[in-house]
Amino acid sequence: MSIPFNQSFPATRLRRLRQSGWIRNLTAENTLTPADLIWSMVVHDGDEAKVPVAAMPGLNRLNVAEAAKAAKRASDLGIPAIAIFPHINPAHKDEEGSESLNPDGLIPSVIKAMKDAAPDVGVICDVALDPFTTHGHDGLIDESGYVLNDETTAVLVEQALVQAEAGADVVAPSDMMDGRIGAIRAALEESGHSNTLILSYAAKYASGFYGPYREAIGSATALIGDKKTYQQNPANTDEALREVAMDIEEGADMVMVKPGLPYLDIVRRVSETFQIPTFAFQVSGEYAMIQAAAQNGWIDGDRVMMETLLSFKRAGASGIITYFAEAAAEKLVS
Repeated sequence: MSIPFNQSFPATRLRRLRQSGWIRNLTAENTLTPADLIWSMVVHDGDEAKVPVAAMPGLNRLNVAEAAKAAKRASDLGIPAIAIFPHINPAHKDEEGSESLNPDGLIPSVIKAMKDAAPDVGVICDVALDPFTTHGHDGLIDESGYVLNDETTAVLVEQALVQAEAGADVVAPSDMMDGRIGAIRAALEESGHSNTLILSYAAKYASGFYGPYREAIGSATALIGDKKTYQQNPANTDEALREVAMDIEEGADMVMVKPGLPYLDIVRRVSETFQIPTFAFQVSGEYAMIQAAAQNGWIDGDRVMMETLLSFKRAGASGIITYFAEAAAEKLVS
């Protein structure tokens, strides 16, 4: 039966472009590839190859040898870079985080092992003191527990230089101290590391989504107070643009928004405003929620994993730091 054209039966039917997989793929506005992923990885200084993290189902802390194998795995999957985060023996922690400056410590050892195993994979190193301090803060504290900005920055400069000397491709200050990007950039230039990239955690919010990560690196029980005096207020967006602008002016090559999903609006504003490589961090709490819901049968874990990763690209992210990198890359190349 023919139905005459009227407003109820429009000539334009958008469902035509959704009717088959080939046309959906052909007309997709955004795509996700392994090259969009940065593998977030927790490493540890023990002998055990893999240590499960209870708060992050499916995630293991890796020792140096396993981290090197993972770097080769990343190369095989087309994952361009790995971001490493340390879990160290508590006996090596102190109030100043002095182990962060050990040229023979965990992070320098992992950097060297990864670069030997997979020279084509970029190694990104977190620059912050929280994995190394007994109090769990990202910097040095005074008698009242306040995190000292300039004194902390001086230590972060040394930490970044240790990482660069070990062969890190990217240093990534995540501490949110004012002025640390400029100080680190100047020190890298002066020490002959002018090609070492800086990925600034420029818009890092004081978020409740970091809890599982603090268990993963062993700082959850150590943390005294909170980090609201240096990480950003979740209520603010314009402040994020000011932070990003300052870090770019000081020499950041790339910037990051953290956490990811709750702050997609910030990802969009930053990427559109500055047109600089902008990364989003799908943090531990986001990962843990997806994994827990999937394990309970409430969601299709793989489908939600891929959907959330694509949402970062749709928001304007150049790439995504995620604990799902290996699993997602496997699906993308299969």
